[in-house]
Amino acid sequence: MGALVWTMVGIAIWHFTIFLPDRFWGGIIGAFLGAWAGAVLLGLLVNGFDVPGRDETELITALEAIPGAILGIAAVYAWGARRESATA
Repeated sequence: MGALVWTMVGIAIWHFTIFLPDRFWGGIIGAFLGAWAGAVLLGLLVNGFDVPGRDETELITALEAIPGAILGIAAVYAWGARRESATA
């Protein structure tokens, strides 16, 4: 159940990329994958690579994914912006 929560939080944060210039590596799909991967990876890292079950999932489980989603989006944005400046 924790992986579902992390995925949903990553998707929710991804929606805010509409306010950023489209310099993501892979476009909006790259931003989506960065948000998802960042949320799930940080959630796993915080929980010791163990996915919380239904009874162990709490509000803090969702809050753990927010920084991961933001870091994932930032990484994909930085990679895309660097590639764009290298070709220009």
